[in-house]
Amino acid sequence: MDIISLATDRQFQIALLVSLAAVGAIYTVLEPFLVQDKLKERMKSVSEHRERLRQQQRDSFNKRGTARLRANTASGALKQIVENLKLFEVFDAAEARKKLIMGGFRGPRPVFIFMAARLGMPFVMAIFVGVYVYVLEAIELDSFGRLIAVLFGFLSGFYIPSLYVTNVTKKRQQKIQLAWPDALDLLLICVESGMSIEAALQKVSEEVGANCPELAEELGLTTAELSYLQERKSAYINLAERTGLDGVKGVTTALVQSEKYGTPLGQSLRVMAQENRDLRMQEAERKAAALPPKLTVPMIGFFMPVLFAVIMGPAIMQVMNVAGN
Repeated sequence: MDIISLATDRQFQIALLVSLAAVGAIYTVLEPFLVQDKLKERMKSVSEHRERLRQQQRDSFNKRGTARLRANTASGALKQIVENLKLFEVFDAAEARKKLIMGGFRGPRPVFIFMAARLGMPFVMAIFVGVYVYVLEAIELDSFGRLIAVLFGFLSGFYIPSLYVTNVTKKRQQKIQLAWPDALDLLLICVESGMSIEAALQKVSEEVGANCPELAEELGLTTAELSYLQERKSAYINLAERTGLDGVKGVTTALVQSEKYGTPLGQSLRVMAQENRDLRMQEAERKAAALPPKLTVPMIGFFMPVLFAVIMGPAIMQVMNVAGN
């Protein structure tokens, strides 16, 4: 009864309403200071994840030893020689850096080594050929012929570094091209299952790492770049430039369009995967069709003499016996 009488008391009701109004006013004043910035927290968590991902990528590459990242810095006498002789201006440094990246050589140090090799290798080859023809006299040549041999060694030494980088790049591109259709199939499965493109690329890089570490390295670098580059399009473009393959460029173009216009990515990846499988089959058929002409010279040089010896040998021996008798 006391509670009912207290609840129905006009003075108590007024005091209760005034108290609630005071609490509401206090809460209204303090509410902006108490509410946490959710966007700031999300951006902070994204930044932490980005740094974690970069560190994981670098640790994994260092363990496997397949990546040559920014740790390859140039210093010492080699850097001073290249800079003092202004080899970056004499040779096309941008084109050389692009070729080295396609070959898997990253960082400034390979560029300095390549420039120094293009400068010093001609003299090394000239000295080697000079010792071979003048000191050792392994080949009997006159003085003019020896001079021509030394000049030929000098000119060949100028192209040896470029040929080496080109050879390494082609072998690397062949490995990536063979594994690329299978990687696209895995990427399509991951994307259609609901994974984000970063998670899908990371998963595919882990799966193809055993068979093709070169492709796993490129996909891992793309995942890291997607996490910390300001424009995601730059990460896809860098992937196409690092590989230099038309199939990869087509996929990166589809990824850029999907990011820009919101087009469905699954159908594009399915078409690209089929096209890359067809290209791989066409390449295998082309190599198979080119095999008979390549075997013509070895067959004429090695198989035909033995075949003639087996067929004509007994007849020649009989003729020699008859002539001897």
